[in-house]
Amino acid sequence: MIQFFRLFMLSCCCFTIFQLSAQQGTFDRVTNQTEKTLSPYFEVKGAENSIDGLPLKNTSARVNISGVIADVTIIQTYRNEGEVPLEAVYNFPASSNAAVYAMEMRIGQRVIKAKIKEKEEAKKEYEKAKEEGKRASLLEQQRPNVFTMNVANIMPNDEVIVTLNYTELLTPTKGIYEFVYPTVVGPRYTSERQKQTGTNDFQNPAYQKEGEEACYDFDIAVNIATPVPMQKITCNTHSIRARFPSREYASLYLDRSETNGGNRDFVLQYQLSGEQINTGVMLYEHEDENFFLMMVEPPKRIEPKNIPPREYIFINDVSGSMSGYPMDVSKGIMKDLVSNLRPEDSFNVLVFAGTSGWMADSSLVASQENIDKAIYFIDNQRGGGGTEILRALNKAMSFPRQHEELSRTFVIVTDGYVSVEKECFDLIRENNDKANTFIFGIGSSVNRYLLEGMARAGMGEPFIVYDRQQTQEQAKLFREYISNPVLTQIKLDFGKFDAYDIEPITVPDVFAERPIIVYGKYKGEPKGTIKLKGFSGKKRWTEKIDVSKAKASDENSALRYLWARNSIQRLDDYADVDYQVDNKKEITELGLKYNLLTNYTSFIAVEEVVVNENGVETVNQPVPLPRGVSEFALGFDLELEEDIDLASISLYQEINMLTDLDNNEAIIAHIENNLIKTINSCLLADSNIEGLEIKVNQKGNTTKVNYLGNNVSEELKACIESIIANWDFSQLTINSDFEFEIVF
Repeated sequence: MIQFFRLFMLSCCCFTIFQLSAQQGTFDRVTNQTEKTLSPYFEVKGAENSIDGLPLKNTSARVNISGVIADVTIIQTYRNEGEVPLEAVYNFPASSNAAVYAMEMRIGQRVIKAKIKEKEEAKKEYEKAKEEGKRASLLEQQRPNVFTMNVANIMPNDEVIVTLNYTELLTPTKGIYEFVYPTVVGPRYTSERQKQTGTNDFQNPAYQKEGEEACYDFDIAVNIATPVPMQKITCNTHSIRARFPSREYASLYLDRSETNGGNRDFVLQYQLSGEQINTGVMLYEHEDENFFLMMVEPPKRIEPKNIPPREYIFINDVSGSMSGYPMDVSKGIMKDLVSNLRPEDSFNVLVFAGTSGWMADSSLVASQENIDKAIYFIDNQRGGGGTEILRALNKAMSFPRQHEELSRTFVIVTDGYVSVEKECFDLIRENNDKANTFIFGIGSSVNRYLLEGMARAGMGEPFIVYDRQQTQEQAKLFREYISNPVLTQIKLDFGKFDAYDIEPITVPDVFAERPIIVYGKYKGEPKGTIKLKGFSGKKRWTEKIDVSKAKASDENSALRYLWARNSIQRLDDYADVDYQVDNKKEITELGLKYNLLTNYTSFIAVEEVVVNENGVETVNQPVPLPRGVSEFALGFDLELEEDIDLASISLYQEINMLTDLDNNEAIIAHIENNLIKTINSCLLADSNIEGLEIKVNQKGNTTKVNYLGNNVSEELKACIESIIANWDFSQLTINSDFEFEIVF
C-alpha cells in the first residue's frame, strides 16, 4: 500500500523534476538554507560557469595515535576558481567521541587562529564579518559526530586552508583497537512534521549522483606509538603503505592507487602483543597542567586457573513494555550464561518495575535446580507502575560477597524505557571496583541514549538484540565478553606520584576482552611507583609501575582534552535521561575553558581586512553518496499542481486488537478516526515497514512500539515515536493495559 502510494506521488511529479533540473546550476544556491537542507537532496548539474560550485578541493587527515588515544588534524582546502565571491558550506563527519579543540584559517602566509565562543555569539560575529566583506570561517556542531564548516568571502582565485584538530579515546574489542575516520555524512531523512515543529534541525548537504567519485581529493596518514609492542596492523577499507621503525611505532599512508577513498569510512585496526598482563604509562607536560595515562592490557590467552570465582546478578526489567519476546530473550540470555558457569560460580536474579524483588537473599550455585527456580521466578512476575532501577541496583550492591576474590558482575536487561535518576549513573561509576555493570538492551526500538550512558558509566559497551533471530548469537558474544575476568577488585595506590583528577574514579575488573585505562593529572616531577592491587584467580595480585621510567612526549598532547570531553559526555548522559536537567551552562563553561567544540560553543576565525563589497553566493559543497548507499535514500523537493492532503489518505490495511477488552470496537474507531492518519507523513518516507505493535497502559498512554518489517530505518522510528507519544486514549473507559496491531 505504502509503496504504491509513493510511486503514485513520484509519477505526479516527474514533469516538475524535469523543469527543476533545467533551472538549477552546478551548485546549490541557498535561498532558504534551513528549509532546503533539512531533507537530503541531489546537487543538480547545469550551467552557470561564473560560479564555482565545488569550492572544496582537498580534505586530508593527519592522525597521531599514542597507545589508545588518537589526535587528528583535518585540513580542508577551499579554492574559488570562478568569477564570483563565495561562501562555502560543508558538512562533514567525525567520531562521536571526538573532542574538537582547535581551528585555524590560512590565506596565503596569513594565519588566523580561531577562538572558541558561545555558539550564538560566534554565529553573530561570523554573519557580521560576512556582511562586511571579511574572510571568516565558522565551525559548528550539529551532532556529536557531525559538524558544519562555513567559509565566507572566498574571492576569485583565493585559496583558503582551514585546519581543525580533535582527539578521541580508542577502546578495544577482543584485543583489537580500531580507529575509524568517517569521510562523508550519510543522508538523514527529516519528516514534514519535524520541519514544522523544529524537532530536527539536521542540515543535510547536497549529494552527488550514485557512483560518482568525490569532487575533491582525499588523503590520510597515520602514526601509531604504543607503550607495548604491536602485534598486527590491518586496514580492510583502503589500500595503504606502512613503515615500522620499531615494534612500538608505525607510519601508514594511503597507497597511490587509492584515488577515490573519500566515499567510505577509513578503518584501521591494530593489536598489542603480550602473554602476560602488560602495563604502561604515557605522560604529557603542558604549560599549566601535566597529564598521564596508564593502560593495563589483559593477556591474549586465559588459563582457566587464572579465572576467579564469578557471580552474576541479573537485574531484569519486568515492566509491561518487556512482555512477550523481550522477556523470552531475557530468560534465554540468563539461561545461556548460567548454564556455562563452573561449580565455584554463583548467580542471583532481581526484577524491577514499580518495585523490586529478588530470588534469594544471597547468590546460589549454578545448578539446574536453581536455574529452573530462576526462570520460574521471572515467569511469575507481573510488572506495573513505574520502572525504577535504582532500588534494584542498591539491593544488588547489598548482597553478601561469598568469596573475597569474587568477580561480581551485574547484567542489566531492559529495553531502556525505565526511570533512571542521576544517582543511578553515580552509583555505577562509584562502585566499578566492587561490581562490573553490563547493559543488555532488548527490543526493536530501545532507548539507546540511556543504554549507552549506563554502559559508559560502567566503562563497557551495550549489547543490543533487535529481534529473536539475534538472540543466540548476541548471547554467545556477551558470554564470551564477560566470562573471563583476569583481575578483580582493583585498587590503585599512587604513592609519591602526586596524581589528581583521576578518571575513572573506580576501576572495574580487567576482562580478557577489555583492558583498563586510567588517566588523570599530576603535579611536580613524574616520580614514584604506582601500585595496582587486586585478585588474579584466588590469589592476591600486585603490579608496580615505575613512573620515572616513562618520558613525557608532545605526541601525547591529546591527553589534555580527555577530561573535559568525558565530563561533557557525562553531563549529556544525565540530560538524556532526565529532561529537567539543564546542563547548558556547565557544558558551555567546559567548552570555553578547555577550548572545545560543543553543542553550545563554536570556533570562529575572522581576517580583519575587507576584501569584498559586493556580497557573496552561498554554495553547499556537494559530497559523494557513501559507497553502497542508493540514490533512493535521497528525497526530492517537489511542487505539485494540486496539493494533496496527507491526512485524508489511509495507508493501513487493518487494525487488530491483541488484547480482548469489552470496548475493543470503540478503541479501534478512536484509532481510525483520530490518530492513525497523523503518522502518514512518516510512512511515506519508508516503504520497508509492514506494521506496528503498540502497547497502551491503563492511563491511556502509549508505553511501547514494536516495528514489523526488515530494515526499518532509525529515522522512521524516531518520526513515528515522536507522534505516537502524543496519542491519548484517556477519554476511553479502560481498566487495564492493552495492545493492538496496525498492518500496512
